[in-house]
Amino acid sequence: MKKKSKEYSIGRSKGTLRAQIWKNRHYYLMLLPAVLYVAFFCYAPMYGLQIAFKNYKVSLGITGSPWIGFRNFTDFFQSYYFGTLMKNTFILSFYSLLIGFPIPIVIALVLNELKGKTKKFTQTLLYAPHFISIVVLVSIMTSMLSPSQGVVNTLLEMFGMERNYFMANPDYFRHLYVWSGVWQGMGWGAIIYLAALSGVDVSLHEAADMDGASRLQKIIYINLPTILPTIIIMLILRVGQIASVGHEKVYLMQNAMNIETAEVISTYVYKRGIINSNYSFSAAVGLFNNAINIGLVLVANWISKKISKTSLF
Repeated sequence: MKKKSKEYSIGRSKGTLRAQIWKNRHYYLMLLPAVLYVAFFCYAPMYGLQIAFKNYKVSLGITGSPWIGFRNFTDFFQSYYFGTLMKNTFILSFYSLLIGFPIPIVIALVLNELKGKTKKFTQTLLYAPHFISIVVLVSIMTSMLSPSQGVVNTLLEMFGMERNYFMANPDYFRHLYVWSGVWQGMGWGAIIYLAALSGVDVSLHEAADMDGASRLQKIIYINLPTILPTIIIMLILRVGQIASVGHEKVYLMQNAMNIETAEVISTYVYKRGIINSNYSFSAAVGLFNNAINIGLVLVANWISKKISKTSLF
């Protein structure tokens, strides 16, 4: 009797699932292009990860290339630049996180208090740098900081200070990288927090006004707690990118004189793996990098779940 009851419940659940799928078939159909995109362009290429464990040759193909195990990984760990690469990558990432993460939150809170044309003008002014390409941004920095004709050095000379070749000084590289990134992305990064602020209950602000709360008090005690879950989720995602510093901007800002602080994992992989056609090595380092990022996401998510009861998954 119990067996029949169990079979009946399983059959009923399957029937219910089919009914739900059929009922929502239009939504699944709309979702299909996104699923196919992720499957073909994100999951299918993962077949090529095996070249990280092979001495990959284009002429032999992925399956025909000889298996060498963890040799590519050990070559990277034992390389002369390993310690410097890890240090530069993590310092640059933590610096970017420390400065670049809270500023969009502050901007969103300030923009939320503005009204009318002032708000629209300020938003446009802050969003515009996001659409400047990295190549153009670095070109602007190079021109403005030029030791001979740059605006910055001209102003320094006017105030009796010496000219400085900022782009070639390793001590300035991290500051230039991080603060130029903050300038370019702070307005765009504030959008998601502005969207979260739109969900603040208006009645809370009305009650606060009746109690005589100041604007700062309303921000601290109403707006911030409302967007706190969004802040935590975004922080977890940013922590998961700590080991990944995009090579484009770093590579464009690099030169022979600032290389000691400007060389990071991604640029090293680009030079040795892509330019020198050592695809197996670049795949191994990339896999190692992603493993670190996954571990950081899991740790950050676990800590967030324990402390704030808010997590990504």
